[in-house]
Amino acid sequence: MPLVPMRAILQASYDAYKRKEPFAAGAYNVNNMEQIQGIMLAANKTRSPAIIQASRGALKYADMNYLKHLILAAVELNPGIPIAMHLDHGNSLDTVKKAIGLGFTSVMIDGSLMEDGKTASDYEYNVKVTKEVVGYAHGFGVTVEGELGTLGGIEDGVGSGKIHLTDPDQAVDFVKKTGVDALAVAIGTSHGAYKFKEEPKIAFDIIEKIRNNIPDVFLVSHGSSSVPPELVDTINKYGGNMKKTMGVPLESLKKAIKLGINKINVDTDGRLAVTGAIRKCFAENPDKFDPREYLGPARDALAKVIEERMNAFGTAGHVKDVKPVTLEEMKRVYRSRE
Repeated sequence: MPLVPMRAILQASYDAYKRKEPFAAGAYNVNNMEQIQGIMLAANKTRSPAIIQASRGALKYADMNYLKHLILAAVELNPGIPIAMHLDHGNSLDTVKKAIGLGFTSVMIDGSLMEDGKTASDYEYNVKVTKEVVGYAHGFGVTVEGELGTLGGIEDGVGSGKIHLTDPDQAVDFVKKTGVDALAVAIGTSHGAYKFKEEPKIAFDIIEKIRNNIPDVFLVSHGSSSVPPELVDTINKYGGNMKKTMGVPLESLKKAIKLGINKINVDTDGRLAVTGAIRKCFAENPDKFDPREYLGPARDALAKVIEERMNAFGTAGHVKDVKPVTLEEMKRVYRSRE
């Protein structure tokens, strides 16, 4: 199966929600080969579709071309798994154009922030830049995710550090004016490892109101890593110095899925698993110097975490529900809507 537009995967999630059998598609951030391999190990084991996403920080670190070909290798080696290649937190139309030119099948434009990725924008700016990206991306059949409201925390240099919850009524206007396929909503989650000092209060009422007001748009939850204490403990046991922190409990994410969330972003949990495995390997085997001997366990640790998320989000077993839509077919769909 070739790369699919992210819309195909999210449509399967939305259809399941309508059948009252909700599940969400996890979207997992990558920076290197081992992370991609770990995701695909989990996807094959659970028979889950996979959204592999790269942030601007990842693209700067690994270069768009390297990540593109690593993800295409995953597609070639896993023909039975629907895979979407997604740009996470694109900051401008120019960045989106580069990603689409390289074959990304889905892009996010984060118009809630200015191009620096740190300064909160105003509503008019968000509408303008998001509409421009939609107009361009849909011409290539590419799925577009926008964002309304801002999350707490900062990760990969992205974030204002301030929480501004999404206004459900404004969300209706935003979707009408921009035509986005998916909308990332601010519901009290937060970017980064140091999210909360106590269990977060997720605004489930906002999810419910937006889902009722905009039934045909896919909803996304960013900043949704759970930051399992056992992963933090492993890092600290083997020489780390992470302070006490809390993430978004899996039970909260499961409730959000029942209310209509279709896509859940996970990055920090994977970083913790990889770092813990590498620290453990070095501490127990100080003579090791072959990267394969510590990156291999790191890949396996990540695969375990992703497998747990795919099961928790209900993604497992839904490969069969994703229709293998092509970008060319989506181009015709978008043209017919116009």
